[in-house]
Amino acid sequence: MSEVTLPDPVQWAIPAFIVLALAEIVISRRQGRLGYELRDTAASLAMGFGELLTGLFARAALLAGFAAVPFRLFDIGVTWWSFVLVVFAGDLAYYAFHRVSHRSRLWWAAHVNHHSSQHFNLSTALRQSWTGDALGWIIWVPPLVLVGFPISLIMFQQGVSLVYQFWIHTELIRSMGPAETVLNTPSHHRVHHASNPRYIDRNHAGTLIIWDRLFGTFEPEDLKDRPVYGLTKNINTYNPLRIAFHEWQDMWTDLRQAATWRERWACVFGSPGRKYDQEAMAQTASTSH
Repeated sequence: MSEVTLPDPVQWAIPAFIVLALAEIVISRRQGRLGYELRDTAASLAMGFGELLTGLFARAALLAGFAAVPFRLFDIGVTWWSFVLVVFAGDLAYYAFHRVSHRSRLWWAAHVNHHSSQHFNLSTALRQSWTGDALGWIIWVPPLVLVGFPISLIMFQQGVSLVYQFWIHTELIRSMGPAETVLNTPSHHRVHHASNPRYIDRNHAGTLIIWDRLFGTFEPEDLKDRPVYGLTKNINTYNPLRIAFHEWQDMWTDLRQAATWRERWACVFGSPGRKYDQEAMAQTASTSH
């Protein structure tokens, strides 16, 4: 299967990222919103820059590995219809990866930093993981490679998905009307970033919200229950190193303290909220006596 070189949508979109973020700052200030906080924005920018550096090495190694896979179900190639097909197949694969990232602590450790900001604006979109590429690609990319999509086309779809997801990190757009039925929108993504109990682990979509509707993870935004952004237990730091690695450190601590192999397995692959649920139950039990 011959590979075709395709442009990187993210690189082409960087000027638009800057213009849109500046426009959001201006509009937010004119409307009297407190959407941006200097230290929080600086931390998000640092996380984005760090992801660019770490991602280069991770993607190079993984691409070399996937290129060496000898088996493909089909030889799809780069055609007009394969561009259409990869939009849906790639977005479904992203939904699966994103859902696992909220259900398994190993993947959550690489994803939690994106949810650590207590603000929701376009700079939050840049708060990317320094450790997520390898873990993400285990779920997101291999199925597409095995089906037969060219790696260059998969990378192009990933870039398009990341570019699309940038603009939905905003509070300035309240509703997209009928588009809310099919597309992931700012309203849907505000729900995803919220720590309100009814919103947790909802709306995992990348570009298309149809997967959440199909698989039972959709939750509409309720203006009477406005999203509260951040984690259920916020880390309250602007230190990029702490943001990037705090959950890895906590997971390692819990793993060392685990008494059985079952507990060790749960520490790594169990629910990210398992530890906090246990702490809450213990606290409830102690106060009841």
